[in-house]
Amino acid sequence: MAVKILKPTTPGRRGASVVDYSSIDKVEPCASLLVALKKHSGRNNTGRIMVRHQGGGVRRHYRIIDWRRDKRGIPGKVEYIEYDPNRTAFIARVVYSDGERRYILAPEGLKKGASVVSDETADVKVGNAMPLRSIPLGTFVHNIEMRPGKGGQMARSAGTYAQLIGRLDGYAQLRMPSGEMRRINDSCFAVIGQVSNPDNFNVTIGKAGRSRWMGIRPTVRGMTMNPCDHPHGGGEGRAKGGRHPVSPWAQPAKGYKTRKNKRTAKDIIRDRRQK
Repeated sequence: MAVKILKPTTPGRRGASVVDYSSIDKVEPCASLLVALKKHSGRNNTGRIMVRHQGGGVRRHYRIIDWRRDKRGIPGKVEYIEYDPNRTAFIARVVYSDGERRYILAPEGLKKGASVVSDETADVKVGNAMPLRSIPLGTFVHNIEMRPGKGGQMARSAGTYAQLIGRLDGYAQLRMPSGEMRRINDSCFAVIGQVSNPDNFNVTIGKAGRSRWMGIRPTVRGMTMNPCDHPHGGGEGRAKGGRHPVSPWAQPAKGYKTRKNKRTAKDIIRDRRQK
């Protein structure tokens, strides 16, 4: 997969780039695996904005992804590699030997017509799902469960992967994409390989309108606001505010630790900030 540089026919296309989709299949999505996707623009059930800078964007259907890979021992054949507007990675439509179709995350290197299976004794092959206790050390994995049977939650975006580096006392030790070292129950399933579309990181948006297509609204700097709207606001001329950078609610914005999940803190072997 590569990135195409667009010709500078307009100011918005000058310097913009897109992913080359020539290697994926241009087919209609499987209708039985689509559901309606309602936009909430970052608002909760009372209408308050909980996440800023969200809204608009093109309409799209959600593709139901099989995160659990719970068809144990039933081989499937990759019917198509498809584009998914809801995520940065590509997806694969798999038809199983019993006739059922499901979408899975497409790993890098998975081709149309390839066979995939989810089983404890599966081959260590790209696209196969296995428990961490059955995967050789050093293997790249993605779509990793945090609790057995819950479904993959980690390493799911384009080009990401975690590396299995050890096992101890019923836990597998993984090096995450952020550099964090984490232990996970070795009964949890993970999929072999790296997530597809690794060049997504190199795409240049090029113009503001393209962000609006994706449902991203403009972000206004705090310095340009009034003091009643942001701690950085106000002052005569361009004022820095005379304080460390903070959010609109005065929470430090650079380097301040906000993680308070004590339940899983014991599973972090090495923090991602440690070098």
